[in-house]
Amino acid sequence: MQQIINFIIRYKNFLLYVFLMIVSLGFTIQSHSYHQSRFFNSSNWITGNILETSNEVSTYFGLDTENQKLMRENQNLRKLLFNRKELDTIVLDSAQLTYTITTGKVIKNSFADPRNYITIDQGSKDSVAPDMGVITSQGILGIVENTSKNFATVQSILNEKSNINAKIKNTDHFGSLVWDTKRYNVVQLIDIPRLVPLTIGDTIVTGGMSSIFPENIPIGTIRKFDLNTSQSFYTIDVALFNDMTNIKNVYIIDNSYREEILKLEKLTETNGQ
Repeated sequence: MQQIINFIIRYKNFLLYVFLMIVSLGFTIQSHSYHQSRFFNSSNWITGNILETSNEVSTYFGLDTENQKLMRENQNLRKLLFNRKELDTIVLDSAQLTYTITTGKVIKNSFADPRNYITIDQGSKDSVAPDMGVITSQGILGIVENTSKNFATVQSILNEKSNINAKIKNTDHFGSLVWDTKRYNVVQLIDIPRLVPLTIGDTIVTGGMSSIFPENIPIGTIRKFDLNTSQSFYTIDVALFNDMTNIKNVYIIDNSYREEILKLEKLTETNGQ
């Protein structure tokens, strides 16, 4: 308390000046409409900027919640897209849809090894199982290989063991999507016959011969293609739509009829022997 009194005594002239200035400004503003207008405009400007800044800060910290809402909306939209044939026949019961979608996040990602894997935060408790397809909003990412209760590992398309059915968009020319381990942004489409007309920039999508991915999910575009005179099939370099070094949110796709299809195919092969 003594320090406060000493401070007031020491700066009494300055404090008196500030007090008289505030009083005079108050009288001036009250007695002149122009000054009142300028004062309130300035106050509104300051208040508006403070509120705007506060709103921006609040919005920033709410981005994660908004992102989760968008992911859920995209999940529903993709379910409708992948099951459009069922929807065309007015089959709206989720139990009857071919594909179901689960959202997840990447917690670990490798892209510089010959056999790259991605770890996601969804596991068996979330009904995620091996051989489910994994995609992003940009295109395919890989196939679930192993699961634990809370997590799953995904065999990336950047894996020398990866082999996914793919085709040239708007055609029925199918091939196999593989990786030569050289570049993290380019994979190869093989087994496309030499008679197929190709153009740089053509889009490559998933094929209809896979029981894992729905047809026509984007993969990338043709970067270049080679064909030796002794070969019957092209080797096509495909520039990926996905930035494989920056993956965060994913969608896990479950084909409800995959097990039935595999059993039928196995039975057919067994009977044919």
